[in-house]
Amino acid sequence: MEKIGLIAGGGEFPLIFAREARKKGARIIAFAIKEMALPQLEEACDRVHWLSIGQIKKFIFLLMMERIKKIVMLGKVDKSIIYSSIQRDEKATELLTDFRDKNDYTILERITAELAKRGIEVINGIEYMDDLFPKKGTLTGRCLSGKESDDVLFGFGVAKEVARLDIGQTIVVKDKAIVSVEAMEGTNAAIERAAGLCGEGFVVIKVSRPQQDMRWDVPVVGPDTIELIARLKGNVLAVEEKRLFFLEREACIRIADKNNISISVI
Repeated sequence: MEKIGLIAGGGEFPLIFAREARKKGARIIAFAIKEMALPQLEEACDRVHWLSIGQIKKFIFLLMMERIKKIVMLGKVDKSIIYSSIQRDEKATELLTDFRDKNDYTILERITAELAKRGIEVINGIEYMDDLFPKKGTLTGRCLSGKESDDVLFGFGVAKEVARLDIGQTIVVKDKAIVSVEAMEGTNAAIERAAGLCGEGFVVIKVSRPQQDMRWDVPVVGPDTIELIARLKGNVLAVEEKRLFFLEREACIRIADKNNISISVI
């Protein structure tokens, strides 16, 4: 039976991966970040080691003890942790501070290189969940209006360029104007900021980076984002085909339909 390590950040995504991978016969050993990962990992995985993000030496010891050769990294990790006063061992201090810059991929490349030194390969976990990624089309009962289609077409290229520059992966558009661009604050905060600027009737576009490395970083949307768009009276969520994962897809669609929001996969 294949054994796979899982570095688990926050949110549902690590749980979904663990459940799907176990259905396919894998044993999942999770290394869960205490400050972020969900307690339900205990039932979703074969074994869970709970670690602070500052306990890198202990993490390396556990990897060796478990004889992990392949590992997946999934879940939200708040990048502001780099600037926090959380207690760190000397290896964590080295890893979390010694970067040429603090872009996501710079950090993840460094972690991947450290694991490779110990014979551990970071793999793409998407192969265990490929059938869960939405394909092109409309997921909801309401399709885009002509005006909304224009906003999506206008904003998609801008969103891809913002993502290419590693600024963020979400933009908000209204009447062919860019209202907000996601940066370190995250998708939901960017949407809230946009609503404060333009009011209701906006379009949210979320994409992947042009060279998205799905081993490290899978863009996700969940019910919390759909509920936020509904509360702020947005009209559309447009996402990129086969490059973005819906957490609790049926719940997302149900919330969108109830609030007359169109979810479009482009």
